[in-house]
Amino acid sequence: MSKLPQITGRDLRGVMAYPPTPALPGAERVDAVNTVDLAETERMIRAFIADGVDAIALNGTLGEMATLTLEEWQAYAGCVAETVRAAKPDFPIFIGATTLNTRDTVSRMRFLADLGVTGTLLGRPMWGEMVAPVMERFYRDVAEAVPELAIVVYDNTAAFRGIIPRRVYRTLVELPQVVAVKYAGGASVGFRYHNDMAHTGTSFPLMPIETDWFPAWEMYGEELVGMAWSSTTAMGPGPVLELRDALQQGRFDDARWLTERLRWAHEPFLVGQDFTEFAKYNVPLEKIRVNGAGYLKVGKSRVPYTEDLVPAEHVTTTAEHVERYRQIAVEVEKRFGARQGRV
Repeated sequence: MSKLPQITGRDLRGVMAYPPTPALPGAERVDAVNTVDLAETERMIRAFIADGVDAIALNGTLGEMATLTLEEWQAYAGCVAETVRAAKPDFPIFIGATTLNTRDTVSRMRFLADLGVTGTLLGRPMWGEMVAPVMERFYRDVAEAVPELAIVVYDNTAAFRGIIPRRVYRTLVELPQVVAVKYAGGASVGFRYHNDMAHTGTSFPLMPIETDWFPAWEMYGEELVGMAWSSTTAMGPGPVLELRDALQQGRFDDARWLTERLRWAHEPFLVGQDFTEFAKYNVPLEKIRVNGAGYLKVGKSRVPYTEDLVPAEHVTTTAEHVERYRQIAVEVEKRFGARQGRV
């Protein structure tokens, strides 16, 4: 009998942090090698665990999966796995393994399984758009090839050239390796397939971004949206963790207030103004805002998605976003008390 993952969708509750990959000085150069700052990586993982996030996902789009060499990715994954083993061995960690084809993806998933990590954050090949039957076969193939590795499906319509169709969600609920689906969009976007999932039995959460978490919670309840994803946690997780606590404790007036303040902090950020434009500069803008907040030191973004090519107006609005987030962190501390990990 094949060995199955040690974690299920029902185990995932709370906040899953999505940080960038820390970079050493000079990482933005074309001739750069060994660019991952492993010392900051270890500090980052320990800080997230100590400050109370519930899981971490690495090497998605903003985690710079596309711009790391194989050797850098392996070194990064090894450092993360070793740090988690030393700090909290049962902590859920998901490391990206998305490539342009099934065989390379399987190879990377086997590497992660050998490291003993919880699972992988997995998009899909995007050189050509995948129609539903191809998508179904892809996820079945990788789950069968590495059955012991849990999978957080990464549903990013911009990166992967379209939505995950309804019929594919019905396939995903049949795969015990799939423990969550991370999607982008408003509270209703990720739940087009709610009725289809409901009749098969909910087996994993559909993870909204933290600013859509409360309305999704109101619409579908904790069983379906018990976990949110958050790249904002890389700016200091305090306000997002306070939202988690408010939801889990049934303090919905506080959850509503926190959601409104988080949305206010995000107003200047390009992602909410023009997602198509944001997708052109998302990787360097993420580095700019995380470094600006000061919770992590993640260095420069790697070629070809470098900060020097970002229009000045986008840099300015990102700085305003950082200042607003700093302000709500202070407001949250005054209202709820001190917590580690606030900016």
